[in-house]
Amino acid sequence: MALSEMDGDGSEPEESKNLEPDVIARGNILESFTESQEVRGLIGNLRAAFGDLVTRETTIEKFIDRLSWNKEACTRSYYICCLRSGVEALLFLLPFLRKKITKVIMDKYQEQPHLLDRHLEWMMNSLLDIVRDSGSPPLLVHLAFKFLYIITKVRGYKLFLPLFPHEVGDLQSVLDMLVDQNPKDCETWETRYMLLLWLSMICLIPFDLARFDGNIISEEGHTRVPTMDRILKIAKCYLVVSDKARDAAAVLVSKFIARPDVRQKRMADFLDWTLSMLTKSSFQTMEGTVIVNGMLQALAQLFKHGKREDCLPYAATVLECLDNCKLSESNQMVLRKLGMKLVQRLGLTFVKPKVAKWRYQRGCRSLAVNLQAQGSVVQNQKITVAAVEADEEEEYDIPGEIENVVEQLLVGLKDKDTIVRWSAAKGIGRITGRLPKELADDVVGSLLDCFSFQETDNAWHGGCLALAELGRRGLLLPSRISDVVPVILKALTYDEKRGACSVGSNVRDAACYVCWAFARAYDPSELIPFINQISSALVIAAVFDRDVNCRRAASAAFQENVGRQGTFPHGIDILTAADYFAVGNRVNCYLTTSVYIAGFPEYTQPMIDHLVNMKINHWDSVIRELSTKALHNLTPRAPEYMANVVLPRLLPLSVGTDLHTRHGAILACAEITHALCKLAEENNRSITHYFSDKSLEGLKQIHQEVCIDYKYIMGLGGELMRPAVCALIEKLSLSKMPFRGDPVIGGWQWLINDSLRSLPLISSNVRQHIKESAVSALAALCNEYYVNEQGEADPALQDELVTQYVSEIQNTEEMIRCGFSLALGSLPRFLLKGRLQQVLEVLKKVTVISNRDVSFAEARRDALIAIAKVCQTVGVKGDGSQEEYVCKDNVTQIYATLLSGVTDYTTDSRGDVGGWVREAAMTSLMEVTLLLVQNEAELINANICRQIMCWLAQQAAEKIDKFRAHAGSVFLTLLHFDHPPVPHVPHREELEKIFPRSESETLNWNASSEAFPRITQLLGLPAYQYHVLLGLTVSVGGLTETTLRYSAQSLFDYMKKIQKDSSAMESFCETLLKVFEDNLRNDRVSVPLLTMLDQMLANGCFDPFTTQGNHPFSMKLFTLCKEEIKKSKDIRKLRSSIGVFCGLIQFQGDMREKVLFQLFLLLCHPFPLIRRTTATQVYEMLITYSDIVDPAVMDEVMTILSDTNWEAELTLVREKRNCLCDLLKVPRPQLVPKSAA
Repeated sequence: MALSEMDGDGSEPEESKNLEPDVIARGNILESFTESQEVRGLIGNLRAAFGDLVTRETTIEKFIDRLSWNKEACTRSYYICCLRSGVEALLFLLPFLRKKITKVIMDKYQEQPHLLDRHLEWMMNSLLDIVRDSGSPPLLVHLAFKFLYIITKVRGYKLFLPLFPHEVGDLQSVLDMLVDQNPKDCETWETRYMLLLWLSMICLIPFDLARFDGNIISEEGHTRVPTMDRILKIAKCYLVVSDKARDAAAVLVSKFIARPDVRQKRMADFLDWTLSMLTKSSFQTMEGTVIVNGMLQALAQLFKHGKREDCLPYAATVLECLDNCKLSESNQMVLRKLGMKLVQRLGLTFVKPKVAKWRYQRGCRSLAVNLQAQGSVVQNQKITVAAVEADEEEEYDIPGEIENVVEQLLVGLKDKDTIVRWSAAKGIGRITGRLPKELADDVVGSLLDCFSFQETDNAWHGGCLALAELGRRGLLLPSRISDVVPVILKALTYDEKRGACSVGSNVRDAACYVCWAFARAYDPSELIPFINQISSALVIAAVFDRDVNCRRAASAAFQENVGRQGTFPHGIDILTAADYFAVGNRVNCYLTTSVYIAGFPEYTQPMIDHLVNMKINHWDSVIRELSTKALHNLTPRAPEYMANVVLPRLLPLSVGTDLHTRHGAILACAEITHALCKLAEENNRSITHYFSDKSLEGLKQIHQEVCIDYKYIMGLGGELMRPAVCALIEKLSLSKMPFRGDPVIGGWQWLINDSLRSLPLISSNVRQHIKESAVSALAALCNEYYVNEQGEADPALQDELVTQYVSEIQNTEEMIRCGFSLALGSLPRFLLKGRLQQVLEVLKKVTVISNRDVSFAEARRDALIAIAKVCQTVGVKGDGSQEEYVCKDNVTQIYATLLSGVTDYTTDSRGDVGGWVREAAMTSLMEVTLLLVQNEAELINANICRQIMCWLAQQAAEKIDKFRAHAGSVFLTLLHFDHPPVPHVPHREELEKIFPRSESETLNWNASSEAFPRITQLLGLPAYQYHVLLGLTVSVGGLTETTLRYSAQSLFDYMKKIQKDSSAMESFCETLLKVFEDNLRNDRVSVPLLTMLDQMLANGCFDPFTTQGNHPFSMKLFTLCKEEIKKSKDIRKLRSSIGVFCGLIQFQGDMREKVLFQLFLLLCHPFPLIRRTTATQVYEMLITYSDIVDPAVMDEVMTILSDTNWEAELTLVREKRNCLCDLLKVPRPQLVPKSAA
């Protein structure tokens, strides 16, 4: 948990969006290596691929068939391979085979690599058999090593290494193979990597390497290089390469130099060479970085695996050279990490390898015992703290270099990269365990200096990691716990603002790791004095931390303490509510889990104090708002504390200078006040029971103090202050505060009006929030303070307010219209009484599209929402006055206004902004209809209901998923509503069969594959046919691939079903022509309609009509198409029309000559693209319908169409076109002279 680190922006991946879904789903659920037989077959077939041709092709086909590639790529690859020799085919297949092994089989075992352990030996032996076979081609050998590398990568080389065969006979063959390798070949690095690892294992054979040299005089009389020098030369060669082989070379060095014979003869020389390379190389260059990396790895591995007495003479020299390199100044994280690793290895070399006798050893680590003893401290357990006597310890001096080592490690704890800090923390733990008690305590003291607020978050994080390491190893004695716990409690809430965000999530995460380590390290009695502090801090982190990884880390640490310590109050109960999965949802943590935990008195006050002190002034506004809502929910747990302590503390903060604190404090005052008033009302007490006069006056003063200086509510500050003060007004109004008649009410009203009037000046991302806050505040304010005891409004006040809002709603600014439309919609009934018709009229005006405000889609949307709200507020009374109720006199006008919103298809630079209006109109239609149905259903006539259902069906057939889903949901809600049922629904029985009530909740309207097969069935219902076809036209002729595919397929299926029903076909075609006629030159419909017609003609949807000469449908369709493209310059429309004309050629009679004439006109269109497209489609048309051309001229016609450059000059093209006209006996088009001006 301690290693997670954010990118520095403080953002939280709340839903773990960087993880792959299949990784999440399959993690830690495998039981065995189930693909062992498949892998065995793959490995066994490698050799067979070079034998018989049939076997080779079969093997290759199997390999490709199992790859995660698309079908086309697999087929193409297969045929390529079949044409090549075995070597060439295998070369071509290398990336495929590698992908197969890694992606298909091995990747799933990355989290559970131990499942491979039983199979590693036979896999290695099978692959090495190929390598050892002298008849294996080099490429096959390389492929075997690739497979070995893949397996090694999953399981790790450390466990894989001992499985390598290390017989004497392997030494020369492995050396010879390495000599044959090219270190610069980027394609075979896996081979070099595995050979070096194999050689590092062979080097452990217990024979002097001089025995392998024999007669060192070669046949030519030259001296042969000894085996020892050959291995050393290979190691040096690969320590300076930039690929993975460098890591294996470092492992080889650590094993080889540590041999007794090599150590005596070559260790000093090798170290000299290494240090000289370090000295000469600079990490400022790429080449130097590669060399330094290799040298550091070699030294770190050597000082790790070499014997202390062998390495000690060189340690000081290496440390001095390392200091001179100044790696801390490098910007290469890997070099700094390797430097830190080498420093700690040198430090361990300077001190003797002994376990400190003074370290703390917990007496009992049994989890079962701890659980049995939960709730009480196990007092009778004896803690073994080694009281070290001086004479018990072997006296030895600590070298002076240790101070340098520890200092470098302490500096490493502050490094900017986590991996470097983690390495330094482990080094601190390892070295401290070998120091005397006094020196170790000095290290702890120096470590605690990292926890200063002058230090960066990196120092805090590194310090926490080091403390956890010391605690885990028993090196942090109980006497130091009192110094450490306060530091850890601060780290658990560390959150430092940096710019527009904060840093510190990694610090909090590491602090949880410390608490986890302490739970395992110490006896319960040692931590008893700090239990309440630690448990409260962990609960607070688990529930209130901003970042999900920190909440989960805190939950894990709390769980560990409950299990190991057994002393956390109510541990099991809290763990049940705040487990790993429960704390994953931040809103649930703040608003639900926190309330449950606060029910335990030990945690109530700390949780409230944390929210007040740390969260209401948080830099993230979402956290501030969640914190205030949490305070609202926590108020019933400690009402007296909230009223007497928290609220008086918040009131001064609400008028302070810090913007974030002021914002959070105002919201907190509002929420706490509302919660206290609700509690008083539930207990039949006075509303002001919990409030002193000073608190009430302070609540009134908040608005005055904020608004007295206008700058507080302007600019960026105003974007926070306005909704906060509006929320305060709403909550105080809902709390029924005794402010009736007080001047503050006028101030509140002014702020609400000013907020709505200032919407154009506010940034768009918070505009909606301010608008909603102001409208909610207005509704609460009016309901509480503008009504008298008789439930009526003061006439003067009503007239002033409604007149002002009606005037503002006609403003030329769109946002002002939006705000005051919703404000009118939120007014209570007593303010609308007698003014209803005026309000509806002005809202209707806002919904009308005019040339001046065509782009005011948001205003139209909010006006439609307001109309529905007004209707719900005033209620229904059929015989009532239209000034007071929704009645028979105004219901038709209301529906007309709402239905007009469904036809809004306005588009601008933002896209289909009319969709917002249509969505609001559909919602409002549903709300008003259900209101009427539940009160006076007779006000809904059959015509209105038919229009509602038809328009909803059209919207449910259109192309935008969001609006289609909303329309479908509203459609099914009205269809299945039965309290009482909506009257006059056309074809109700048929609709209920198409959309069964049982499937209304599960039908996914967003999915084209589910929606269109259902909605297309409505084409068979006469009342819906026109509107559904209109909606389908936009979908079938659209550009979205999935929508187009499923909508077109559903339409074609319907057409095939009705082709034998002549009346159904006639009805459908009449409707289709009517849709075309009604939307002539309406590009939103006509362009996709032409595309749809092209597809329908190509799919034979009108085959029953093609055999009838001069069928009226084809003639009318041809006329409409001609009219649609007349004088058009729309490329997409023209190209779609070409397809329609070509499709119409299948109709018998005079149609063919008319079609050919029209197409020949297009062959000389001014646009070259249209000419070329026409020629191409005419060519395809003549191939398909060859009976329309005399066979004698067919070849000549096709030659002209295919060979002519139709993008050439019009004069040249016109000659070819006229030639075609003559051949096909079509009249030549005549140029029409332009009329004189």
